[in-house]
Amino acid sequence: MESILSALYRGQIQPDETIVPSHPEYRPLGRQIGAMKEQWSSRLDEEMYRELEEYFDLCDSMDSIHVEAAFIHGFKLGANMIFEVMSRREDLVSNAASGLSL
Repeated sequence: MESILSALYRGQIQPDETIVPSHPEYRPLGRQIGAMKEQWSSRLDEEMYRELEEYFDLCDSMDSIHVEAAFIHGFKLGANMIFEVMSRREDLVSNAASGLSL
């Protein structure tokens, strides 16, 4: 079995491309966005709609940067939690050896 780090390095793990939120409002919001874009497409002239799409692209870029930062922050937070737990392992072992329940 290949290690997670090797798979990540080789580009075999791409969470940003495989994650689909399970929140119940996610898909209905996507459909609503699509419907609104269709309405704008039919009401705006070609140049104005192109500018609107550029605006959406800028918003998507900004959202991607934010999601990346949130991912990195969450990963670091999780790693620090592991460090904290592992650094206090002896507390757990000594409590278990003394007969105290954890």
